[in-house]
Amino acid sequence: MTLTQSLLIIALLIAMSAFFSLAEITLAASRRLRLRQMADEGDSRAEKVLRVQEQPGHYFTVVQIGLNAVAILGGVVGEGSLSPYFAVFFEKWLSVEASTNLAFLCSFVIVIAVFLVFADLFPKRLGMSNPEQFAVRMVGPMLLLITAFKPLVWFFTRCTDLLFKLLGMPLVRDDKITSADILAMTEAGARAGVLAVREQQVIANVFELDTRVVSSVMTARDNIAWFLHDDPESVLRARIVAEPFSAYPVCDGNIDHVLGYVDAKEMFQRVLSGQPLSFDQGLTLHKALVVPDRLSLTEVLEQFQQAHEDFAIIVNEYSLVVGVITLNDVMSTVMGDLVSPLDEEQIVKRDENSWLIDGVTPIQDVQRALHIDELPHAEEYETLAGFLMVMLRRVPKRTDNVTWGGYTFEVMDVDSYRIDQVMVTKGSGTAKAPAG
Repeated sequence: MTLTQSLLIIALLIAMSAFFSLAEITLAASRRLRLRQMADEGDSRAEKVLRVQEQPGHYFTVVQIGLNAVAILGGVVGEGSLSPYFAVFFEKWLSVEASTNLAFLCSFVIVIAVFLVFADLFPKRLGMSNPEQFAVRMVGPMLLLITAFKPLVWFFTRCTDLLFKLLGMPLVRDDKITSADILAMTEAGARAGVLAVREQQVIANVFELDTRVVSSVMTARDNIAWFLHDDPESVLRARIVAEPFSAYPVCDGNIDHVLGYVDAKEMFQRVLSGQPLSFDQGLTLHKALVVPDRLSLTEVLEQFQQAHEDFAIIVNEYSLVVGVITLNDVMSTVMGDLVSPLDEEQIVKRDENSWLIDGVTPIQDVQRALHIDELPHAEEYETLAGFLMVMLRRVPKRTDNVTWGGYTFEVMDVDSYRIDQVMVTKGSGTAKAPAG
């Protein structure tokens, strides 16, 4: 065999090895979401790739048969074709035995280097650049090879399956996508500039609905504006002017005996049309949706949908009213900074190292603002005030402070045992709480 013929055979073997390398990496790297999108757009090849990904055993068996066969042939052909030329060259200075050994070594290194670059590294980097597009092109030829080498494929696949069973490992690829997977993808998209940071935060907030309980965003009992069923019109008018809300609970005697609620828009319409504001003269009393205080925000949204309501009364396990929530409260949680709340901001950044935070601020919002990954005993509270109570093991007083994770939380104002304002400063302290 001449040198030219040997080099042509080596080039052919490199191309074959590159084909199998490309087929291997593109199947493994192809994203199922992207393939599903391509299949829905009418690309039947993408559907084939999806089916192969579900049962990739035969596919990878053919890949390994091809790669190993080509590697062996490449070594034989390369060593046999290049060694004589190197031997002749080295015999000018070395003995015949030394020249032969050195020629073999040089042939081996050159063949390995060429195969490594052109048959492995280059095709794999090429496949990673756009795996789905290459995968749909490779799947047809690979399916033909699977059919052609069916006996060998069957034998090696069964041997591999047996090993998996002996080790107790699953034979089918797990393609379940979790919320953490989606959040990781959106974070990567935000870093790459595909998603705006605000858009990524909205997506993260949507997934957070399932972990946040309703009490973290409700209007607390002390801040509820409510009416008695027998309040005169003058009281109703004064209340809606002083405390404008979208809906008002209507009670019998006290706030824990809710009869229903009245819609603020309906009240305004009656005022503008000159009709009386009185429940016994046509002012509609709507049936109130009542939900437990341990529901998540996702469950509250489901309750709103089922009841066709956007206002709910929140009660605790003793059937006492602890707050109210509206659909707008939930959506404000999703939209975050993209909406401008009418109320004063709960978290005010004073400078680079200090924040003034309302005590009823949901603890998740505090963690996000301060970039704190986790807090101790997180399951025991939902607000910043609750965090301080758990850490101090008592009702906080003014000037009480807790240090955690390099931040100092100092109580600035307390009103009837309610923590109004907390000053948070960034420092270097270790996690601790002061003694009672």
